[in-house]
Amino acid sequence: MTIEQAQEQVDQWIKTTGIRYFNELTNTAILMEEVGEVARIMSRKYGEQSFKKSDEAVNLADEMADVLFVLICLANQTGINLNDAFIKNLAKKTTRDADRHKNNEKLK
Repeated sequence: MTIEQAQEQVDQWIKTTGIRYFNELTNTAILMEEVGEVARIMSRKYGEQSFKKSDEAVNLADEMADVLFVLICLANQTGINLNDAFIKNLAKKTTRDADRHKNNEKLK
């Protein structure tokens, strides 16, 4: 599935199953909540925190997909083509960081 196809599929889901998009501010708050859930898993799985009983059934892939879903909702609502935006962003990073990481002693 391409990013553009994902945007279209989310749009169709929202219009049929979801009824309508939450407003942009609500979706931004939901996005922060979902990112927080990913952070919680990461801090327990890869960091120093331990899992609680209620955390044992968490699924990192599912939580990342929740983040992507809400991000796509926001992109659709604000008229952003994420495919185009990602291509431009990667080009910017490539130009800006052409030598930066190669010259970073911390990465060697």
